[in-house]
Amino acid sequence: MSKDSIRLIANNKKAWHDYFIEEKYEAGIELHGTEVKSMRMGHCSIKESFIRVEKGEVFIYGMHVSPYEKGNIFNKDPLRVRKLLLHRSEIRKMIGKMSQKGYTLIPLQVYLKGSLIKVEIALAKGKKLYDKREDIAKKDQRRAAERDFKVRNL
Repeated sequence: MSKDSIRLIANNKKAWHDYFIEEKYEAGIELHGTEVKSMRMGHCSIKESFIRVEKGEVFIYGMHVSPYEKGNIFNKDPLRVRKLLLHRSEIRKMIGKMSQKGYTLIPLQVYLKGSLIKVEIALAKGKKLYDKREDIAKKDQRRAAERDFKVRNL
């Protein structure tokens, strides 16, 4: 496996539906031994997870890492709070943006980058119901246009 190869472990598709993504950051994650093994096997979920900044440190809540089958007593709580590893300047920048109304931090995906496990987090602004409806209407229009184009080209 080369140093730049990326393998997706978990993806948060709902984030794109519920939020406007402003900025993306790549963060390391503090894990224990059996959690790493479990994640390498793809047993991870970030569907219900969220991120908080506390005392200048960034933590991810609700990220589910299934216990490793062969880990027995060394397994940790699957839903425990995990620390994200970011540069202090990045954290300060995030805090500054989050102090503005409506901004939040959400996880987008978890992936293997070389031998390291990384989390892509985003500074996002929540969508209102009418924004979501607008997006759905645009998707439907695009799908219909593609269907018409396909029919004409046959």
